[in-house]
Amino acid sequence: MSFKSILQDMKGEFGSISRKGFEGRFGRSRSHRVVEESMVTDVDAMRQSCWANMPPELLRDVLMRIEESDCDWPSRQNVVACSGVCRSWREIMKDIVRNLEVSGKITFPISVKQPGPRNILVQCFIKRNRSSQTYHLYLNYTQASNDNGKFLLAARRCRRPTYTDYIISLNAGDVSKTSSNNIGKLRSNFLGTKFTIFDAQPPNAGAKVTKSRSTRGPRRMQCVMDAIPVAAIEPGGIAPTQTAFIPGNFDSFPSLSFFRSKSTRSDSFQSGPLSTPKDEMLVLKNKTPRWHDQLQCWCLNFNGRVTVASVKNFQLVASLENGAGGQEQQHENVILQFGKVGKDIFTMDYQYPISAFQAFAICLSSFDTKIACE
Repeated sequence: MSFKSILQDMKGEFGSISRKGFEGRFGRSRSHRVVEESMVTDVDAMRQSCWANMPPELLRDVLMRIEESDCDWPSRQNVVACSGVCRSWREIMKDIVRNLEVSGKITFPISVKQPGPRNILVQCFIKRNRSSQTYHLYLNYTQASNDNGKFLLAARRCRRPTYTDYIISLNAGDVSKTSSNNIGKLRSNFLGTKFTIFDAQPPNAGAKVTKSRSTRGPRRMQCVMDAIPVAAIEPGGIAPTQTAFIPGNFDSFPSLSFFRSKSTRSDSFQSGPLSTPKDEMLVLKNKTPRWHDQLQCWCLNFNGRVTVASVKNFQLVASLENGAGGQEQQHENVILQFGKVGKDIFTMDYQYPISAFQAFAICLSSFDTKIACE
């Protein structure tokens, strides 16, 4: 029996049960006796249902087969559908489905807050709507440029007199400031050179301060990941992984701060209380581009994921300040890359230890007006 026929069978059974209950409770006869009898009928029907009486071992085996066979979207929606059948099915699916770092599969909404897989870039793209000042993040189904993708997150730009907010939501149709679907926001300063990501989860340590001076060259970015220790990028390192959304005031917990300018070089990096190297925060910086003599421009290898030259294009890698002779070192692995492929379409690829939410917020900063950079 195919999964589609199973769902149709379940829908018919549960629908029949619900209709009986509806007619018994809200039919023409509203006596207490009729309601009582209909409730007994509902219970008997549920007991007779093959789905309610399925042995736990058999149910778990069926759900595991579904989870293993439906690896990619859109077929992976079957896994989500199973988790919505009832509480027991949901608990089993939550136990079966592994987090994004291990499985490499985006399944439930909480996946956007979990670190991506190691050594594999999750390929996404962003669609910009200039008129509504909204941005939608999608997961690529295939490598094709016309891939519609699976919706992940939405953001809306809200301009204030002294700063700009980007509200980030799980609902594409509701990105209002008071929406219950909001999971965080990005805020810029007046000049558009400093940004802070706000989350409902408290960071691991206090805020950081970066001093920089201007030099000649392309724009540069520095991201101080307050919630991720630098040890996370080492073999066996662990990054914090959320398992549920945490309600709260986004203004209370800045979880990541970073700086953008036309061209800056970090001169010093200060923090609050002294900590051991294992407890230091992860710092991401632009991968150093190379100058192309023939094209007369700065170039980076995006492996075909970027097709339009733009000042917004960037790649971020982990930066270490403790290199030989105190020189800064950069990891080769690209943790986040963002680039233009059309008038209002941009690719966004990310991997461990950052999440889709963090990557999306960082990329949103490229769309903001930068008075000090333009």
